[in-house]
Amino acid sequence: MHTIEDRGGIGPGRTLAAVAVVQFMVSLDLSVVNVGLPRIAAGLGFSAAGLTWVIHAYALSFGGLLLLGGKAADRYGRKPVLLLGLGLFGLASLAGGLAQEPGHLVAARAAQGVGAAALAPAALALLTATFPSGRDRVRAFGIWSATNAAGGALGVLIGGVLTEYAGWRWVMLVNVPMAAGALALAWRGVPAGPPPDRSGRPDVLGAVLATAGMSLLVFGVVRTDRHGWNSPATLATLAVAAVLLAAFLYLERTTSRDPLIRLGLFSNRSVAGANAFNLLVGAAMTSSFYFMSLYLQRVLGHGAALTGTMFLPFALGVVAGSVLAVKLGYRLAPRTLLVAGGLLTAAGFAWFGMISSDGSFATDVLGPSIVASVGFGLCLAPLVSIATAGVAARETGTASALLNSSRQIGASLGLAALGTAAQHRTGGASTPRALNEGYALGLGLGAALLAAAVLVALAVLRRTAPPSPAPQAGERDLLAVPD
Repeated sequence: MHTIEDRGGIGPGRTLAAVAVVQFMVSLDLSVVNVGLPRIAAGLGFSAAGLTWVIHAYALSFGGLLLLGGKAADRYGRKPVLLLGLGLFGLASLAGGLAQEPGHLVAARAAQGVGAAALAPAALALLTATFPSGRDRVRAFGIWSATNAAGGALGVLIGGVLTEYAGWRWVMLVNVPMAAGALALAWRGVPAGPPPDRSGRPDVLGAVLATAGMSLLVFGVVRTDRHGWNSPATLATLAVAAVLLAAFLYLERTTSRDPLIRLGLFSNRSVAGANAFNLLVGAAMTSSFYFMSLYLQRVLGHGAALTGTMFLPFALGVVAGSVLAVKLGYRLAPRTLLVAGGLLTAAGFAWFGMISSDGSFATDVLGPSIVASVGFGLCLAPLVSIATAGVAARETGTASALLNSSRQIGASLGLAALGTAAQHRTGGASTPRALNEGYALGLGLGAALLAAAVLVALAVLRRTAPPSPAPQAGERDLLAVPD
């Protein structure tokens, strides 16, 4: 049980505030660039193929280095790794906003991904360690999930407004003051923590194999927009990735060093089930943002700023779902909330799949946005709580990195696979009717992925009792900050 410390100390409320700001910034950066891509291409002279690397450079470095970032947090301390990641993220954002050539922006996006790979698992591990159980944990993860969801959804809105009225450079520069504020908050608000366990020699070879294998996996998938799934380039890249990852798993079982990830973690049904659920949800959600953004702009003909504004109901719905998850989390088990939220999100996506080329925001987007977003908000806090349940304190960074990594890999795999399916459905045509058919198929497939995620939760995750309804000391003051 955690309560606010005496005046002059660092209470859990400050840690929660710092982690929430960090997660909002990371989530924002995942979507803030998307709406501004056409202006970025015109401003720096990107080719059509080269422009995709503004997204892929971030995905490669973030997804490929998450496990290494989680291990670094466990080995060298969560606060130092968090501060280092924040500093790098802020400097990379500044460099991206000042970019003069395409290569400069791509390099800055890759550096942002490195910073995010360090700070995201460190922040989540801090939250897990600060709130290990009980009602405070339910509320803390509810607040974290609300800021996480708000950052991702509001990123589209903020990106559209900044692009249209301030210029595309501000989709990068907006991160600089947020990173500076988060750095100051984390410096003062996050406790140093116990000395990290540095026994044993670090598994450097395992880190190289895992990072290279995951990077190649993401690289092979994101390049399917240029090379088909059956092309020699794609098959060769994915085959090499599979060999590297297989070698990594073998090494982790046999090494005498401190492994990058203990494979026994996957025997924990909560860890395994939550990551499988997260991979499928990540694939569906990322694809939905992509398809709906294109539907609003290319089919309905709306501009960047208005398109961003139309995502606001989704953002508000996710926050509402996250708040509802906190209230229900005191009475319902996390698994129950996860299943209910997954079913609601799948229903919203199935509704999205009924979009029409002569439709409108009010008839084709608003209703399913509310249904899907509330369901998604219900899932977020229980998912993180389950994924770190029963994990030893020395491995919370690794478990947190796994959860972030599964979402990122799911996003890359899902967007590539569903994007390819949508492109095949259009048959190469670019008329509103043809594009609508492709986007509708992609959204319908997203609903199927979410239904599969619900089946995973039912089959793999164990039933657990909800937290005790008895109030705990300090719960009312969870967000209080000492003077």
